[in-house]
Amino acid sequence: QVHLVESGGGLVQPGGSLRLSCAASGSIFSINTMDWYRQAPGKQRELVATMTSGGRTNYADSVKGRFTISRDNAKNTVYLQMNSLKSEDTAVYYCNAGVTVVAGGPLYSYWGQGTQVTVSS
Repeated sequence: QVHLVESGGGLVQPGGSLRLSCAASGSIFSINTMDWYRQAPGKQRELVATMTSGGRTNYADSVKGRFTISRDNAKNTVYLQMNSLKSEDTAVYYCNAGVTVVAGGPLYSYWGQGTQVTVSS
């Protein structure tokens, strides 16, 4: 079993910053891509940022230049540094990881429980 636990959410004023963390633990052989998604009330879950094990990144247009994804492969942890936050960034943020649990085995997708980010004055 693999578990992903997010932390770092909270209430922040517009223009402020937050750093989210997501640590994966359990029966992990390797982690491929680690991603951050978000879901605002009444909206579909959307991809915010993604990072491969090799360090390649991709961002949603709405967060480019403001958010930075990074990861510590030794700790199986992914981070999301969020700067210049706007009210429209308010959402529950989820991390996702593509994990293999045995060498040569299939890739499984695991999700964290989510962490609330609220941007409001």
